[in-house]
Amino acid sequence: MQRTALVVGVTGIGGNHVARELLVSDWKVIGLSRRPPGDLPEVQHVAADLLDPQALSAALADVAPTHVFITTWMRQDTEAENVRVNAALVRNLLDALAPKKSVRHVALVTGLKHYLGPFEAYAKSGTLPDTPLRESQPRLPLENFYYAQEDEVYAAAERDRFTWSVHRPHSIIGQAVGNAMNMGTTLAVYATICKETGRPFQFPGSEAQWKGLSDVTDARMLARQLVWAADTDAAKNEAFNIVNGDVFRWSWLWPKLAEWFGVEAAGYSGQVQPLETAMAQDAPLWREIATRHGLVEPDLDRLASAWHTDLDLGRPLEVMTDMANSRRLGFTAYQATDASFFELFERLRAQRLIP
Repeated sequence: MQRTALVVGVTGIGGNHVARELLVSDWKVIGLSRRPPGDLPEVQHVAADLLDPQALSAALADVAPTHVFITTWMRQDTEAENVRVNAALVRNLLDALAPKKSVRHVALVTGLKHYLGPFEAYAKSGTLPDTPLRESQPRLPLENFYYAQEDEVYAAAERDRFTWSVHRPHSIIGQAVGNAMNMGTTLAVYATICKETGRPFQFPGSEAQWKGLSDVTDARMLARQLVWAADTDAAKNEAFNIVNGDVFRWSWLWPKLAEWFGVEAAGYSGQVQPLETAMAQDAPLWREIATRHGLVEPDLDRLASAWHTDLDLGRPLEVMTDMANSRRLGFTAYQATDASFFELFERLRAQRLIP
């Protein structure tokens, strides 16, 4: 039977790579987003507003997927609003698909805030979580839009009798223009600005992050796990952490990133030095760099998400992730983290996003 995937958020950092992995595996792929992906001509595109149930149902009238991959969310000013809006977008989507009775599996991408708490409450639940973070750890007693999204999937799965999987990446390293959570491209843009201005490539985060163990998630690894779970009976109705499979210290990786760009590496300085502050006045400079080098994206805000990189690197604890749940079920993919960054930088350069 032909498998048809609906990738929700197909232009995002996760959705774009999931669509690519599905196409390689000979799936029919439909992508839902506000604008079509410019680099995936094989994907049938649906433009829809996930918060407008009537318009969403109309947009999906001729779409009957067997598998749904939810890789998007909408950032709001407070966690209460994050809960309301992001639960609604999952609920509206699954309600619109329910009458078709075609869906066999739904995969939801969330993240490590499941264990750490929401943006405004990182590590403020009263106790720091034990690391490495494990899928068996209980929910925190805090509002968290990831929990609300999961609950919508669980309720719809019981109603419509499909299976589900939840995937929890760490910081995702991959290419996506206009993405709200994009550490790899943010650091590439920051390093480029440092090279142009002679500034040191200053580590922006905390001492705990500089010295402690960490890991990240290559977007290609996330895509492989999503497709693996959709194809593996034993992986149904399970939650999975997903990272590269290695661990590192930023004190080791930071100089390697600086060397790739030919800039001076400056490590932890004794205090957090946020990128959001360091890059606050750099939009005109980036536009000038883009014009001079013939880059395709002159808008700094569409490439760099300094605020999110600051959240990741400013945490007051080391953060790394256990992958035992998917490993015991047969998911064996691995990706070296330094190569994740270097291969991303090469792609950004080849596509004229950095000089």
